[in-house]
Amino acid sequence: MFGPTRIALNRIIYPNLDLQSFLALASELGLSMVELRNDLPGGRITDGMEAEQVRELADRYGTSIVSINALQKFNLLSRLPAAMEELSELLELSAAIHCPAIVLCPLNDEEDTREPQQSLEETVRCLQAYQPMFADAGVLGYIEPLGFAESSLPSLITAQAAIRESQAPCYRLVYDTFHHWIGPDSTEKLEAEFDVDLIGLIHASGVEADLPQERYRDEHRGLITEADRFHNVEQISFLLRRGFAGPVSLEPFAPEIQNLPRAQFIQALSRCLDLLCRRL
Repeated sequence: MFGPTRIALNRIIYPNLDLQSFLALASELGLSMVELRNDLPGGRITDGMEAEQVRELADRYGTSIVSINALQKFNLLSRLPAAMEELSELLELSAAIHCPAIVLCPLNDEEDTREPQQSLEETVRCLQAYQPMFADAGVLGYIEPLGFAESSLPSLITAQAAIRESQAPCYRLVYDTFHHWIGPDSTEKLEAEFDVDLIGLIHASGVEADLPQERYRDEHRGLITEADRFHNVEQISFLLRRGFAGPVSLEPFAPEIQNLPRAQFIQALSRCLDLLCRRL
């Protein structure tokens, strides 16, 4: 049975809260999992707190940190030395705050001139280079395909192939409902070729805007409602039926959600949680 214990909050959902207030909010809503980020104003992940303070806060509010999001442009070989340096810092923090995974996001740039085969080869080489670092830290890497047309890794199937070719056991996939919906993989292709056991995390966000597929961007990602055009409930149900047992993390980027007054935000989020728990 699906319930609140399977739902996490990504900190982008309400980014103006400090970390303690964010953990308190999750606890107030009956949720026990959160995701941290390194792209909030000022680049803060832990708001300058020491690892011990973060662990104490998480224990106080009964929450666990399931990932830090994200190492960006992880699959650009020309950036590998800088990426490894950044990853080293993220891994050190992850281990210190007992966070089991770091999300890896691919290059997403209209000026990227690499052919798909070159992008795949560079993805594999980068994954192989990071593997000893993940192994030493005891942390997993969650690869998140981005479905935008300019993405260097838009497909879950391609990302799965990259993991297998890397032969590294430290990698899993993030299935993002938004990015899957605008990406290249059909449901039939997933049914035939995709290994759900590779998913470490689902990112979920609802979309109500009626736009051509190529025009959807992060700002259109809100909470999941009955008016959701991206069929989040059906997408998540598809994965649950095939054995996915991990967390579903809510990751809305829409400013109209992020900037709601607290009381209105809690009401909107509570409606979303109720929908998911009723329908899944």
